[in-house]
Amino acid sequence: MIKLNLPEYQLNIRNNSHKEEVFDSIRKKYVALTPEEWVRQNFILYLTNEKKYPASLITVEKGLKLNSTYKRADIVIFDSKAHARIIVECKAPKVKITQETFNQAARYNITLKVDYLIITNGLNHYCCRINLEDKSINFLKDIPDYKDINL
Repeated sequence: MIKLNLPEYQLNIRNNSHKEEVFDSIRKKYVALTPEEWVRQNFILYLTNEKKYPASLITVEKGLKLNSTYKRADIVIFDSKAHARIIVECKAPKVKITQETFNQAARYNITLKVDYLIITNGLNHYCCRINLEDKSINFLKDIPDYKDINL
């Protein structure tokens, strides 16, 4: 897999019926190792190891209903009162992050109403703070540490 713009982590990877799988420590199971999953698993480790987000507050592929369709947010981080606070949208490294990528995460936020959106393809990471009251968006220079987001 491609080297990402993240610290290097040892992922638990196995071959199963001629396809690679990676162990997802959040879902507690092996999943197909796709380029997007490579980004997601490395980013989860970045959040838990470097930014100190508790793994117990992280959900992967969170299902949600948007209008009459069902969608899945790649990563959702909750606070200790089970309120969604952060949506992380992961893309494969070869996928360019565009306005449509932000729009996708923003659509999920219609339902989840989080304070932060993070978009990553493993090479580029963007984080913005959302003020739902005045409908403003402020891009941050870095992804905040867990202790700095008032969960």
